Amino acid sequence: MRLASCLLLSCAAFNGAPALAAAASDEVVAAGDAAAAAAAESEAGAPDEIVVTGERDARRVLSKSDTPPLETPQPITVVTDDVFLAQGAVSVSDTLNYVAGATANPYGPDSRVDGVKVRGLDALQFRDGMRDVFSYYASIRADPYTFSQVELVRGPASALFGAGALGGLFNLSSKLPQFEAGGEIALRYGSFDRKEVLADLTGPITDELAGRIVARVRDSGTQTDHVADDRVLIAPSLTFAPSSDTSLTLLGLYQEDDGGSTAQFLPLVGTLLPNPNGKLDRDLFIGKPGWDRYDGRLLQGTAILDHRFSDQVRLSLKARYIDSDLDYFTHYPDSYSNPAAPYLDADQRIIGLYADANRARMEIFSTDNNLRVTFDTGAQIEHALLAGVDYSWNHVRKVAGFGYESIDIYDPDYASLSDYGGGLPEPSAPSEDIRQTQLGFYLQDQIRIADRVSVTLGVRHDQAEAKDALGGGSYDESATTFRAGVIGEIVAGVSPFVSYTESFEPIAGAASDGSPFKPKSGRQYEAGIKFQPAPNALVTVTAFHIKESNTPIDDAGTPDPFDQIQAGSLTSKGFEIEGRATLPGDLQLIANVSRNDAKLKDTGRQLENVPKTNASLWALKQATLASGMTLRIGGGVRYVGANRSFGAAFPDGIRTPSYTLVDAVAEIGWKQWSLGINAVNLFDKRFYSACLARGDCFQGQARNVFGTLSYRF
Repeated sequence: MRLASCLLLSCAAFNGAPALAAAASDEVVAAGDAAAAAAAESEAGAPDEIVVTGERDARRVLSKSDTPPLETPQPITVVTDDVFLAQGAVSVSDTLNYVAGATANPYGPDSRVDGVKVRGLDALQFRDGMRDVFSYYASIRADPYTFSQVELVRGPASALFGAGALGGLFNLSSKLPQFEAGGEIALRYGSFDRKEVLADLTGPITDELAGRIVARVRDSGTQTDHVADDRVLIAPSLTFAPSSDTSLTLLGLYQEDDGGSTAQFLPLVGTLLPNPNGKLDRDLFIGKPGWDRYDGRLLQGTAILDHRFSDQVRLSLKARYIDSDLDYFTHYPDSYSNPAAPYLDADQRIIGLYADANRARMEIFSTDNNLRVTFDTGAQIEHALLAGVDYSWNHVRKVAGFGYESIDIYDPDYASLSDYGGGLPEPSAPSEDIRQTQLGFYLQDQIRIADRVSVTLGVRHDQAEAKDALGGGSYDESATTFRAGVIGEIVAGVSPFVSYTESFEPIAGAASDGSPFKPKSGRQYEAGIKFQPAPNALVTVTAFHIKESNTPIDDAGTPDPFDQIQAGSLTSKGFEIEGRATLPGDLQLIANVSRNDAKLKDTGRQLENVPKTNASLWALKQATLASGMTLRIGGGVRYVGANRSFGAAFPDGIRTPSYTLVDAVAEIGWKQWSLGINAVNLFDKRFYSACLARGDCFQGQARNVFGTLSYRF
């Protein structure tokens, strides 16, 4: 009964234990001996279809084909939900804590957005292969419980996905209905008075129709006083499969968040720099309780149609509509007028306080449609030709109000702050009204030669347009981007690869001199090797060189800390080593090391808030105890290197120190029950994620411990 239920899910979702090979990533299983992989998974009580099907779906999303990752000349990491849940992920950003080349939560645990830097540059977020974030602070965060896995592509991907970030992108794969009954119900309690009920139920409705419901209800505080993290979420879905060649899946989502901003933008003087009154508390809230908020409602509807005309021809159609409403009311201290001396009094206690409120509405429509045809042009030359068209439209509208007060930051008198009648500070006015469209045509040929060498060639043309109804930044740009790469197995288990990829990204807005931003463009050269010493182990070593043009950076020539100019160009170069394996004794290991030199042209300075070195190690051990009980115990260590920020007030730069965190998990299972304890930042290390020369500092993740009682069937 549980076999097909687990397809596309981690084994942990229903069996109380992770798929043994899943932590070794889908690349490992895809390239490994099928019998060995099946035996390893059987040893853990997990059906082999779980990893194979999940890996196949990852291929279709990231390469828009069925090409295995070991035949793809680009590093791809797939993190299944059993892995990121064991690591204590409570946000999408957290799912990438143990991935090479990625810096998750670069500005600390941010309750507003999911931030990830890849190879020193901000990564774009996709859901089921279509981009779903187009503006800052216009929507609420995605929920990791609704996804079966998270996939990360490092490097440019414009040849397939259009306008996008140069460093990479991450995709969230939704949980899908299954034709076998199964599910889980869980209760959770933890730090900051976190209380949650979670449910994930799936099964057949008729022989041709399956359904699924994923739900979450949460009442919780956060590490910041007076900031809640409450959520109500329900994600129903249906799959209609009249035959093995055709399936139609409909995905719905309703999500409502009531919260605030954990980012308090505390001044440098009192955090990283000394203040005679001491360090500001990590849980300090600077705002008006009850007025400050980050409250949103999100509605989504997605349709996915797959039809196979024959073994050689397959059609894929996708479409999604998103409707989002958000109230973002917040206070933050005026650290920007004088970053080195922000206080208004000689005792260095009183500081100016901005009141900034926005009401936002965002609508998004996206569609991606392609046809895949396979054919041979010789006895040992196989082609997988992909032709497609995608389109996206989004409209973001905001109304804003602005106020200015002052506060004793060391002893806040919240009652003295205005609540502006519960609404926007007046006068308020429209602050943003932007429509963006993108139409792209792409063509890709993946060539397999003698079943040993794979060549990927791709080209895409995009037309991107933005119209600002308020007379601000608009653009009408087109671009053609290319992709080429080759990977070959020179000896058993050793596959070197090289690739060239391009990207472009139009930017709405204007520089500080009033000139409209030019689109960013970039290209990357990459070379590496994928080494598979055993069927359930894979090591990827890669070196890359990225060059980006027209990068917006802070304009140090103006007093406004948010003024920007375009830098001309930057380079990001470095190497990454990622190893994932399952060792004898049911021991799973994930190890990563990455080095990244990301610098602006002619400055010799590392990019702001980009560490040069990241490293991590994660281990998880599973054992069977007496009376049929199971035990999982594991932990990880994450190191994030120091980073620097430069500005007019600090020409020599502000250095944010490096930090090392320890995470842990322990879970005991019996029959269909399990009780797990997760701890993130186990030793409660106090650190700053980023401190910027413009004047503000961001607190790092405080210790977060929670227990989860689950019943699976």
